[in-house]
Amino acid sequence: MQIGNLAGRLVIITPEGAVDVAGASGNRFDSDPQRIYDRWSDFLSWAEHASLPEASPFEREALQAPAPRPAQVFAIGLNYREHADESGFEVPAAYPPVFTKFPSCITGPYREIRLPEGDVDWEVELVVVIGKPAWRISTEEGWDYVAGVTVGQDISERLLQFAMTPPQFSLGKSLPGFGPIGPVLVTPDELDDPDDLELSCSINEVVVQQGRTSQMIFSVGELIATLSSSVRLQPGDLVFTGTPSGVGIGRTPPLYLRDGDELVSTISGIGTLRNRFVRSAEAPASAADRKVS
Repeated sequence: MQIGNLAGRLVIITPEGAVDVAGASGNRFDSDPQRIYDRWSDFLSWAEHASLPEASPFEREALQAPAPRPAQVFAIGLNYREHADESGFEVPAAYPPVFTKFPSCITGPYREIRLPEGDVDWEVELVVVIGKPAWRISTEEGWDYVAGVTVGQDISERLLQFAMTPPQFSLGKSLPGFGPIGPVLVTPDELDDPDDLELSCSINEVVVQQGRTSQMIFSVGELIATLSSSVRLQPGDLVFTGTPSGVGIGRTPPLYLRDGDELVSTISGIGTLRNRFVRSAEAPASAADRKVS
């Protein structure tokens, strides 16, 4: 099943179009896309047996983030060997590097993103959406706690990220719009192998990243087990699972996003994000404009 956030309302996406969940369920389920994760099991049971009305055509550009207001957003660093190499870090052995993206950075799949001063980089990632509370679960149970997966970009302002010693990641990766996700959420049963999906991204039609999620050092199951060993995961939480090689900071010379660039991010079986970056006088200041004490 595919679900989406169509102009702020929860919908089921079919080949024919979109079905409004609140209307189809007689308001048994809320129209708010974020709230469905608190009732994910009930929703799946209803959707499996419901006689859905005829789907309505819709504009893809009206789709918004399928989990627009997560309580927690986790991100995994250096989860692909070649990305660790290009970043100049050792490949993690026993434990994945974990940081947070603040939830206010989440935006939709077709939104413009304001480009601040600084070195703004891209990182295409598989994003997992948690479907039920998870606490101290095993790797083998990990996928049982996943509502679905979507495409994400861990946009990063590198000057701010590395403005301190040791580096801090969360602020530089949480500017407004720096967490686009979408275009839909796909349940794992829709995918031939949810642990082996092709992902790529391009800038102005030039491919800059390409890989497969089977190349991750820590699998989705391992990540959920690791996170839940320390933190109580909640329905609707997001996990950005890491990026393959090809980011701008790893190039010689480094390459960063510029005003007017279009970033297109795709994962097989899920869909495509299309975000344009625009310069704004109101964009947040970069690390170069900040004093660090």
